Amino acid sequence: MTRSSTIPWQAKYVALAVIWGSSFLLMKVALSALAPLQISAFRIYSGALVLLILLKVTHAKLPRDARTWGHLAFSSAFLTVLPFIGFVVGETRVSSALAGIGNAFTPISAVIFGLLLLPQDRLTGRRLLAVMAGFVGVIVIAEPWSSTSGPDLVGFGIVLAAAACYGIGWSWQRRFLHHADLGGLAQPTAVLLAGSVLMTPVLLTWWWLHHDVAATPWSLTPGVHGEHPVWLAVVCVLVLGIVGTGLAYMLQFDVVRAAGVVVSTTVTYLIPVVSVLLGVLVLGEHLGTFQILGFAVVLVAAWVINAKPRAAVD
Repeated sequence: MTRSSTIPWQAKYVALAVIWGSSFLLMKVALSALAPLQISAFRIYSGALVLLILLKVTHAKLPRDARTWGHLAFSSAFLTVLPFIGFVVGETRVSSALAGIGNAFTPISAVIFGLLLLPQDRLTGRRLLAVMAGFVGVIVIAEPWSSTSGPDLVGFGIVLAAAACYGIGWSWQRRFLHHADLGGLAQPTAVLLAGSVLMTPVLLTWWWLHHDVAATPWSLTPGVHGEHPVWLAVVCVLVLGIVGTGLAYMLQFDVVRAAGVVVSTTVTYLIPVVSVLLGVLVLGEHLGTFQILGFAVVLVAAWVINAKPRAAVD
């Protein structure tokens, strides 16, 4: 019996929601001993290493032509480097729960950038209303009319920009890589490898500018953005990379093969729910009434955007 058939895809689906939903808590704790760029870099490096090992085990092959790698590198900037940095930087100013809520903006951004990059995509009336509702939900979450009760607008804006990056990256891949032979784990492995190359000069530049604080690019900086133990912060980064970025991709592909793409994308709705629950229950974070209300609006808008239209009845 194969590995994929021993565990039901439903169990893997739930595991994905928990793994990706907990990534916001892991980033928050990791900030107690590491700078945002360090967390982002080590997440990409460890995830790429895990997928390289899995690629070797499954005997899958990476692409060879330069054109494919060029498109992979461009999309990787928006699927790994920029969002991974953005979410961690955002969490230096907002809670992990709010960062998870910001991630729910991803399906909305995918529609927007899909219209720009994919000529075949059409904005139906239903989707237009959902996108507009999603923006209303974002405004409600941000509470721009209040200077005291709302979240940090800069931090929340960074989180939203990070979520929007996913829409650009996936739309780019759909347009320029839909004919490429990237079966199995080849595509996520290539994306993380390209992200590792792109992230390295960014990390080294950060270290060069902050060498008075960090003796090496991997030096710890305890107590900068939190009070959790150093060892716990390091463990969180390793879990974030190995499990949340490496093994999660493998689970995602298993779910896609077993249940289809449409079902697999619905995990997007559970991720912010998990992040909110963990942020509130584990870290003691608090969400105001407007954040909860806006979150519900954004979540419904994302569901409507991805919902399959009903077939016409003769």
